[in-house]
Amino acid sequence: MTHVKLDSKVKRRLTQRPDNEGVRASLYDIIFEADTSAGRWFDIGLLIAILASISVVSLETVPAYQQMSRLMSFFEIAEWILTLLFTVEYFLRLSCVRHPIKYAFSFWGIIDLLSVLPNYLTLIIGTSTRSFVILRSVRLLRVFRVLKLWRMMNEADELSAAVWAARNKIIVFLAVVIVAVTISGTLMFHIETMMADSHGQQSDFTSIPQAMYWAIVTMTTVGYGDVVPLSSAGKVISAILILLGYSLIIVPSTFVSAEIMHRRREPDSARCHQCDAEEHQADATYCYRCGTRLDGGSRDV
Repeated sequence: MTHVKLDSKVKRRLTQRPDNEGVRASLYDIIFEADTSAGRWFDIGLLIAILASISVVSLETVPAYQQMSRLMSFFEIAEWILTLLFTVEYFLRLSCVRHPIKYAFSFWGIIDLLSVLPNYLTLIIGTSTRSFVILRSVRLLRVFRVLKLWRMMNEADELSAAVWAARNKIIVFLAVVIVAVTISGTLMFHIETMMADSHGQQSDFTSIPQAMYWAIVTMTTVGYGDVVPLSSAGKVISAILILLGYSLIIVPSTFVSAEIMHRRREPDSARCHQCDAEEHQADATYCYRCGTRLDGGSRDV
């Protein structure tokens, strides 16, 4: 067996997998990996259950449905069945990982716990916590494990890499926007307050934070209409801010697009034939995502 220095992402994936091959290792591959048919169907089934649970909890809040006792009883039974399934899944995850405590306090471990805890709390403190099971929607992020099988993760990796590469430009852009919002909001507050006082009227711009909120809504061309300028000078500022907003909307996407085109013009790095991942380091021997040997050989760890 050859000793090979694995990529950090592969190491993180393998640290929780049981050492010895057996039931726990097989269960781990099904629950935490999507590289096998069983793992893929487990993830798809889990996502369907999460969507069903979110739908049930959402429909329970519809006033028309709350008047139908039989339908509400069906919703409650369905929610408890799904909660029991998620509880079993949570304990299966704890039972098959190498370090259960480490997983329990990880991001996904906490999310898994919070997704089943509210229903049990309703037995103690009432129904006020039922809506918190909507936290299960966060678990839908696991869909990326399934999408990985459909060769869609490369696009996500490429987009995230482009955004990260353009982070300094994006930060400068956001700083410019914040400065523009602060100046225009402050200016609008003083102009509108002064004009309203001179005419004995009440201005919608009651404070500078309120005026900054208006500036953000105006610059993004959302225009809720809850805060509007009444003076001619205020309307001129509004028009300028709207035009500025239109010109700034395309800036972040331009940064990211430029980075994507730049990266595509660069020479191709090693590509994994198993999961189609790219962006490997020059001296990488194994894929950072699935651990497969990059030269086409089988993994030997």
